Amino acid sequence: MAKTETLLSGTGVHATGHVRANLTAAPLTALALQRGEGRLSADGAFIGVTGIHTGRSVADKFVAQDPSVMADVAWGKINQPMSRPHFETFTARVRSYLAGRDMLFTQDLYAGADPAHRIRVRLVTTNAWHALFARNMFIRPAESELAGFTPDYVILHAPELDAVPAEDGCKSTTCIALSFADRIIAIAGTSYAGEIKKSIFTVMNWLLPARGVLPMHCSANVGEAGDAALFFGLSGTGKTTLSSDPHRQLIGDDEHGWSDTGIFNFEGGCYAKVINLSKEAEPQIWNASHRFGAVLENVVADAHGNLDLDDGTLTQNTRSCYPIEFIPNTVTAGQAGLPKNVVMLTADAFGVLPPIAKLTPAQAMYHFLSGYTARVAGTEKGLGKEPQATFSTCFGAPFLPRPPQIYGQMLSDLMAKYGTNCWLVNTGWSGGAYGTGSRMSIKITRALLRAALDGTLADAEFTRDPFFGLMIPTAVPGIPSHVLNPREAWTDKAAYDRTAATLVGLFQKNFTAFEGGVGEDVRAVAIKAAA
Repeated sequence: MAKTETLLSGTGVHATGHVRANLTAAPLTALALQRGEGRLSADGAFIGVTGIHTGRSVADKFVAQDPSVMADVAWGKINQPMSRPHFETFTARVRSYLAGRDMLFTQDLYAGADPAHRIRVRLVTTNAWHALFARNMFIRPAESELAGFTPDYVILHAPELDAVPAEDGCKSTTCIALSFADRIIAIAGTSYAGEIKKSIFTVMNWLLPARGVLPMHCSANVGEAGDAALFFGLSGTGKTTLSSDPHRQLIGDDEHGWSDTGIFNFEGGCYAKVINLSKEAEPQIWNASHRFGAVLENVVADAHGNLDLDDGTLTQNTRSCYPIEFIPNTVTAGQAGLPKNVVMLTADAFGVLPPIAKLTPAQAMYHFLSGYTARVAGTEKGLGKEPQATFSTCFGAPFLPRPPQIYGQMLSDLMAKYGTNCWLVNTGWSGGAYGTGSRMSIKITRALLRAALDGTLADAEFTRDPFFGLMIPTAVPGIPSHVLNPREAWTDKAAYDRTAATLVGLFQKNFTAFEGGVGEDVRAVAIKAAA
């Protein structure tokens, strides 16, 4: 019993059954199969199905109203308040449920590759496959570091337990509740594994700004000369594809920190969306997903375990989770020096933004706060024929516990302090909006990015776009000049002007939520309607 208590130290769970601590991939997979938690693909990857929850339950995420944090949390639809009594009732329910299971799985892991800024995380879960997910996703300590491991944050994971709204202060039988004071995250009523990953990202977004470190929802890579680059972008903008460059080493694909000494990955693995994934277009992710040790979430397979990555029967949000070492050409330490370039990706389905533009630090903060992309008809249920603008603050609004201006100002200050270049790259449409124009060539996008990252564009001449105030290069070797200026790529110039004016209005409307909390330099570069 003493050993069990040690394995669960800091969790408040007093288990009566077996506790399997820090098992590796092989025994976790074997136990998951033995317990009927899922099955194997033909290549040996574990396939888990999450039921009705195939994505994050944003409306069911709560933050405890701890007195010590009340003044600093950005309360609202993202950070919904939960009273202390309700939080204590809910966590007691989760602990009691976990204590009564015949078997629990724990994993002791790190978040943050930089030892100066990492946190120690202890997961307690009812399922072996969720333990394997966390083991793949976070940084695995050396065996010698596990002795005496004391968690900074604890995740109590009870996916099969239903929350009780009337007693727990939540909205449904699903609840994800976080207390920064207790350093506890309790998850119930959802098997979607992404809740484990994103709960810790929220914690890092809370802790690091107070330490002068900017937490970021971005991928990162580094060139042979040590020139690091960051890639921000919402789903569908090409963040994973463009940061996976055979000429540059991948640091990480989703979450990073930027300190005065450099950048570092929060994670030790990848969580890639794999719907319609092809071996030809994404060989690295494809190969990583077709091997033992990977965890596939809601991916369809036939009776023999052969995967059908084009089948979205269960969800369009099919996922693959694997250790980062499954990807070749990665930075094993998860760290690099100060970034030389920041890239903000947008898939502009209106077809009016340039394929590349250089941003000032103030413009970088503006576009960081905007977090713009555009979805198109057919990509999501309920969308009409016209493109729909999407704005997600700091390219990660659901995970920001503090006011977004804090993160935006930190980015602007770090860029100005270290002379970092910032580029806005449109991977969307050119020559017309979706349905009329064509999708930007990946070949052209890669060539433009290469010119930005290797310094070719440093000596280029730029012209200012009249609608968005963006500085567009007038010439790039190997790129047709009419492609660089989006208006010139449209046959119907009047239609371009009308469409651009529409998008300008959407940017203006979105910025009203932030303009009161930013400096005059950012308000001066905000996109405005033409006089």
